[in-house]
Amino acid sequence: MSTFKMSSRIRRSLRLLLMGIVLSLISALLTSHFFHDVALTYTETTLQFSLENNLEEYPRTATGEHTFRPDGLVEVDLLGPHPIFELIDRAEKTWKEKKRKASSSLDEAIAEYRRRYRRSPPKGFDKWWDYIQENDVQLPDEYDQIYNDLEPFWGMEPRELIALQAAQELIPDSYTLGKDAEGKLEVLRTTFREDAHPGVKKHPPMILEYLKNIEDVLPSFRATFTPHDGPDLLTDHMLKSVLLEAASTDSYIDKNSLPSVHHLGWRSACPPESPARLIDLNLDGPPSQNPKKTFIHDHRQSMDPCLHPSLFGLHGQFLSNPNGPNPSSIMIPKFTSCTTAVHHNIRIPTPYLWVEDIFPRSDDPDFDDKEDERLLWRGSNTGIYYDSSFDWQSSHRDRLVRLVNELNGTLDYLIPPESGYEDQPLSPLQTARKARINPAIMDIAFAGEPTHCSESACTLMKNLYEYKKPQSYKDAGNYKYVFDVDGNGWSGRFKRLITSNSLIFKSTIYPEWFTDRIAPWVHYIPVQVDLSDLYDSLIFFRGDANGEGAHEDLARKIALQGREWSKTFWRKEDILAYFYRLFLEYARLMSLDRESMTFQGEGELDLDGGDVL
Repeated sequence: MSTFKMSSRIRRSLRLLLMGIVLSLISALLTSHFFHDVALTYTETTLQFSLENNLEEYPRTATGEHTFRPDGLVEVDLLGPHPIFELIDRAEKTWKEKKRKASSSLDEAIAEYRRRYRRSPPKGFDKWWDYIQENDVQLPDEYDQIYNDLEPFWGMEPRELIALQAAQELIPDSYTLGKDAEGKLEVLRTTFREDAHPGVKKHPPMILEYLKNIEDVLPSFRATFTPHDGPDLLTDHMLKSVLLEAASTDSYIDKNSLPSVHHLGWRSACPPESPARLIDLNLDGPPSQNPKKTFIHDHRQSMDPCLHPSLFGLHGQFLSNPNGPNPSSIMIPKFTSCTTAVHHNIRIPTPYLWVEDIFPRSDDPDFDDKEDERLLWRGSNTGIYYDSSFDWQSSHRDRLVRLVNELNGTLDYLIPPESGYEDQPLSPLQTARKARINPAIMDIAFAGEPTHCSESACTLMKNLYEYKKPQSYKDAGNYKYVFDVDGNGWSGRFKRLITSNSLIFKSTIYPEWFTDRIAPWVHYIPVQVDLSDLYDSLIFFRGDANGEGAHEDLARKIALQGREWSKTFWRKEDILAYFYRLFLEYARLMSLDRESMTFQGEGELDLDGGDVL
């Protein structure tokens, strides 16, 4: 039995019709001479009030413009159209332009490298180019992440870097991979504790297995890794700035001449003029939300806690050490699976939980065949240790589960425009009861049993939340909309999720190796860590509690583009291309003779004008 859904535009028309009938009756009744003046005044006033209010309901051209801020957020003007249309349009144009400008020859790639980084590529760059051509690796110029991770170390003398790396090999809970002069790639050292988690010990062979595929083309190197989920080297802003300045002039800073670090906790990594340094941070409670609606337009910028200091009080990465650790007195070349804008670990394209596709394919129906239109998430209560010593209720996963399962109170959201009225201004905010909307559009819960918690906290968690059974991949594949959120570190499940036919919503503070090679609003939907945009984004695509205002055509399009991106830009060959180029750069950086490890190819770099000749 089909159910008729009355659109908001029909409801508005009916209200206007009823208002007209009422006004006509009033005019007919108030016709006596005694009431004539009063009736005329009353009727004119009521008509004017009715017209003024209903004119606002009629579609008209938007006059407001949304503000695209340099911190990665767009601030919504309610007199403008729904911002998601513009966010999608801008993202699509930027993505197309990035692909159009990609180098198509070795000479073009060398010239673009020199234009971006003001130096020649590393030795072996031509062989790397051959590899990406043979394996159809896309966007050959988009490796700025490697440059950003390694550039400060160019301001340090190679001999000192080698000594720092050697010292890291002895640090507990680390492992070192390398290739000797004879060309053999192997695990050179591990310093795991006896009680180390079994997953930690799986890291070295997993990375080694991948690198074996390019063993013959890699230069000699020694690299030390942390096997843990998150980064461990907090940066000092002044120290990093001095090293970057030296790197820009091809000079070194003696380690005895380095500036003293600032012991400001997490804020030590932030520039003095940044919001994190200019405002007083109060982490005794959750940060207050911005009263204005905002969305993400630059996901990388939105992850930076120096620009968004509220992140220090919203994510377990920072809440696990509220005041923050002391920054490193010197920058250390150490690799990790993920890092943040305030750490200086060198990130790798971790192959953890990588999948080629979802098999059997029946576990991932086509978008239109997925029956559940609620937003799905299941996971453990990781991200912070749950104990009275920590503000775990402000951590990212706990806030997510609590927010979408709340039944008391109301929430306000932007009303999505109907098809054909995309250019009309945003309607006034719609208010909905949480008891009505949350069960209708959300299916988010912790799964299994409480973990990462003290005995008392585990008991409290059981009382606070319903822990549901873990879902099978087949059951999860029936949802059109799926949420991805950080755990103790980056999300290992994102590869599988974006390979599906579902639309993925992603919230994170960890820029990854592919961040410059993927486009939010083209391949997935970015969500702020404070979750303030979650309802507005979800309702835009799937509609409200009744499904009204849905833009499923756009949801389907982005979901399919995300799957295509995964199968084109996140193959094993793409991971290896990143590893390959990363270790070419790293081997040169650590060489006592960096010039000899530099590619000697065609073209000249104009250091004065900045153009490549």
